[in-house]
Amino acid sequence: EWNMATTETQLMLSVGLIEKDVNGDTLWVWCYPSVSAELRQLLLRKCCLTQDGRDFHTFVFGQFSRTWYYITTLEVQEPTALNKVTHFSIAVTAKDFNPEKYAALSRILCRMYVKHGSPVKMMEAYITVLTKGVCQNDENGLFLIKDYDVRKAYLAGSIKDVVSQFGMETIILYTALILKKRIVVHHPRIEALLEFTRVLPALAWHRKDWSVLHPYVHLTAAELDDLKKCPGYIAGFVDPEVSNRLELFDVFVSLPDSVITVSQGAKDAMAMGKLHKDVAQVIVQSAEDAERSDSQVIKDISIKTKEILTNLCALADACEDSKLTLEVLKQHHFPPATENFLFHLAAAEQLLRI
Repeated sequence: EWNMATTETQLMLSVGLIEKDVNGDTLWVWCYPSVSAELRQLLLRKCCLTQDGRDFHTFVFGQFSRTWYYITTLEVQEPTALNKVTHFSIAVTAKDFNPEKYAALSRILCRMYVKHGSPVKMMEAYITVLTKGVCQNDENGLFLIKDYDVRKAYLAGSIKDVVSQFGMETIILYTALILKKRIVVHHPRIEALLEFTRVLPALAWHRKDWSVLHPYVHLTAAELDDLKKCPGYIAGFVDPEVSNRLELFDVFVSLPDSVITVSQGAKDAMAMGKLHKDVAQVIVQSAEDAERSDSQVIKDISIKTKEILTNLCALADACEDSKLTLEVLKQHHFPPATENFLFHLAAAEQLLRI
């Protein structure tokens, strides 16, 4: 019992507090146990309180340097124990992707701070969750870590919404993900960006890899360097300037106008053929079926992917050391686009002899 809670919850790394006072100054005021100077700068940049009050965002999340951050922001309604504070944000950092879990925990921490006016109670609750996987919330309920399964987090978005927006073109996103290409998504509203990008890793469900997701990136040197360490990624930007940064993407998605563009350099690897059309039809037919849930649609796509991978592995198994070469692929006389896709897929799945 104890051990389970410990392993589950050692995923949390820190909790921090950012405040905006009556003079309009926003400051990092407290954290536990500690947050590096670089990460603190990043969290301040992501926090809507430092962004000249343009927009108020209740909850944002993202990833930097293999650390997930979750920022919940509250406007202080008078009267409270908080003196001279107009707004504050709670920033939780963790090793895992689970927006729902950390949003729920942060809401509890926010209420404690408003009620007691000191971070001590927050720290106590944080430690309780860390050691026992549970804490009281003040509605006489319990917050339980184990209610927030990672699979739930992976399936929380709507793949049907993605397909209803992009239709057959969803195959471009699928191909880019499967081949570990770099996808950049732009939308001026952070909420729209988070909602859309978090779904995309599910298109490559066999990997269950959400570390490729960077849903909230600013065009700063540190963040772009961090992004460039990833071979393939899904990166979300609110800054329209990103569309001119051609070195950042193979596929560019403009969400407001529902346009997907494949960059010049990725056109060859992303060439579409009959195989792609088959997969695209599976995606669209499944997603347009009112009877099927989002998770069933993801399963349908995954079954199709598995089928392709099984065939690819069979080709590889016939070779020495179970690694494919282009020569072996050529002997099968696939249509050019299929051969090309399988070659790049073999590379992405580490089935290629280098």
